[in-house]
Amino acid sequence: IRLEFDVKTAFLHGDLEEEIYMKQPDGFLVKGKEDYVCRLRKSLYGLKQAPRQWYKKFESVMCEQGYRKTTSDHCVFVKKFADDDFLILLLYVDDMDP
Repeated sequence: IRLEFDVKTAFLHGDLEEEIYMKQPDGFLVKGKEDYVCRLRKSLYGLKQAPRQWYKKFESVMCEQGYRKTTSDHCVFVKKFADDDFLILLLYVDDMDP
């Protein structure tokens, strides 16, 4: 059996490990506070940390569910069951709009 799924806006789900600030986006400026910046709480597309942070989140969830990543490819996760069945999950990022 082969199944596929897509995680929409995947890179937006990563947790940041450091403080990152950005300029206020157009339309969000408050009069008198134009020089203020915004502290990011989550990853954004275009942020260099975004792919890695999302992978770390994904890896954590998979391990919590009983999957183990292979030593040969950290984007391959395997879950073994008591009846000698197993499930292999391959992770890839295409970052392409359909």
